[in-house]
Amino acid sequence: MGAESTGKTSLCMELSEHFGAAWMPEYARSYISNLNRRYTWNDVVHIASVQIRTEKQYTSPAHPLLFLDTDLVITKVWFEHLWKKCPSWVDHHIAHADRLIYFLCDNSLSWEYDPVRENPDIRDVLMERYKSIIIQNNFPYFVVTGKGKARTRNAIKKLTELL
Repeated sequence: MGAESTGKTSLCMELSEHFGAAWMPEYARSYISNLNRRYTWNDVVHIASVQIRTEKQYTSPAHPLLFLDTDLVITKVWFEHLWKKCPSWVDHHIAHADRLIYFLCDNSLSWEYDPVRENPDIRDVLMERYKSIIIQNNFPYFVVTGKGKARTRNAIKKLTELL
């Protein structure tokens, strides 16, 4: 979890490899990258629906540990930031999510441009919003700090303590 360009994908892949667990890539990135127009409310509804469906497909008793590159908390903030509202079913799914911990990536990494990133100046605002939703839903979280391998080691240490 984290704002744009905070190392979520790299951390997710590295944790998945370290713990021998599955990881679920961010669907929104590939979906938005393939649009030939500006995304709409309906696009984000679609993204949220696919997020829910895909997470269920990745979850299994044989693989109890799953790393998510993103989840509905980010989608909820996306809805609220752009349209000042969010479908109630998104809140329902967030409230009933089964999460061991959220790793909240801090904003210490430099923002890097790519065609689907659009919020370089509000990363702190986004981080605080993600954190508040996590806290409102009583999910445990850990702020991941550091750069490079140190960032990954900090997350590994925390998850090892929990497991």
